[in-house]
Amino acid sequence: MTDCRCQLQKNGEKDEEANVGLPVQPPNLSLQQPKKRKLVLHFDLNNTILVSDASTGQGPRAALNSYLSTVTWGQISETGEWTWLSDSVSVTAPCNNAVNYFTQFGRNTQFTDSTMGKRFKEIFNCHMQMLEWQGEANTTFTQKEEDGTVYHWILPSFFHLLESLYEQGREFSVILRTFGVDLPLVLPAIHSALMGGHPYFPQLSKVPLKVDLTPGKIRCSAREVVMTWGSDRISTKEKKESIYEYFNTITGIGGIQDHFDWWARNHFSGDGGKPFWIEPNDRDVHHIFIDDNIRLNEDDTIVNCQVFNNPQHRSKSRKVSTSELYDICLVQNDLLRAIAEKDYFLDCIRVCEENYDRYVANFPLQPTHESQM
Repeated sequence: MTDCRCQLQKNGEKDEEANVGLPVQPPNLSLQQPKKRKLVLHFDLNNTILVSDASTGQGPRAALNSYLSTVTWGQISETGEWTWLSDSVSVTAPCNNAVNYFTQFGRNTQFTDSTMGKRFKEIFNCHMQMLEWQGEANTTFTQKEEDGTVYHWILPSFFHLLESLYEQGREFSVILRTFGVDLPLVLPAIHSALMGGHPYFPQLSKVPLKVDLTPGKIRCSAREVVMTWGSDRISTKEKKESIYEYFNTITGIGGIQDHFDWWARNHFSGDGGKPFWIEPNDRDVHHIFIDDNIRLNEDDTIVNCQVFNNPQHRSKSRKVSTSELYDICLVQNDLLRAIAEKDYFLDCIRVCEENYDRYVANFPLQPTHESQM
């Protein structure tokens, strides 16, 4: 079980475990390794970098309880009785016949206070403790529960990721992808942090990332995907790779509201999920999507991933299963680790990059139209 002694400190104070808010040093270009691919990081919000949900009105306690109901596993016996398979939590099923509590009984915002869920109360309490904000409440970066306890709103591990990638000299952009309504609040908060306004991460002011405060929107149909972002309108109808290429050019941080109704109309399966494209022959860019609802069950996952088969004919793509790109371009977010481990997102990216190198090796590099001109 995670050690609850890991306490987040402010203004650069730290213990040996938390170690957040370290000064960010400008990257030393002379010491850099050979240039790595640009990272285009697609992040979900709720239960990924936020422990709350504005659309449902859930605060951190309700959100964490709901999340725990999706990562605790049991099975129904022949007599119809529920039996827990483990007192541990896991984002993936521990065995073939395992069912998570949420699938069997529905989401429960008081899960660990219930008779069935009380065995996970210690895990809940430990992670709520880690979420507590130390010091005076901040209207931009904190959220308060009914009992007056103040918690982090955006996870510190996300801000640590931004610091660390800059410190490493990486080229990267971040696209927040959500079905919800949090973007108009989240984007200004991240902008404030990058202006030096976060008490835990004052050195973020040295990270030269711009934040687009105007969210974009994606709408899907059987014929096309249309993205509108500011004055731009991009459609896959005439050019299937158009949104992929647009994503490649993004710098800084922005956000998109994806098409929830389309996901619902497709029975919450991957077919109606957030559209996401991969081009294995594009050796300059690596797209990674991190979302707690990415699952290995294609009937219950949230990203519709397409892989372009040929750089000379990107109009042709194939839909791929989550398993083909799991921990390569698709990461099922482990919220408990994102709360407890400051390097969690960095570790996810490191694993994906290692696996992506092996994945693209299966695609012999082919000349693109541009290289033939």
